[in-house]
Amino acid sequence: MSLKTKISTFRWISILEGISFLVLLFLAMPLKYFFDLPQMVQIVGMAHGVLFLAYIAGAVFMYSPLNWRPQTLLVAIVCSVIPFGPFYIEKKYL
Repeated sequence: MSLKTKISTFRWISILEGISFLVLLFLAMPLKYFFDLPQMVQIVGMAHGVLFLAYIAGAVFMYSPLNWRPQTLLVAIVCSVIPFGPFYIEKKYL
């Protein structure tokens, strides 16, 4: 797989992970707690969990091809748990 394809794949994973996190925080969680609809958290939570794991794995796999310093990898991992963080990584490092 070429570097361009790897970057493109990780970029899409980063964007989707960021969107799923925001949907979970700002749509599914309020629906669960204010409107007693826990189904959204189950569905969105599972999707976000899979995308979160894919994002972490992608960051680790991109560490070497992109010649990231260990600090950059740490920033990418920390940004995975901050709302809008994956978008920052996608814009700044990819």
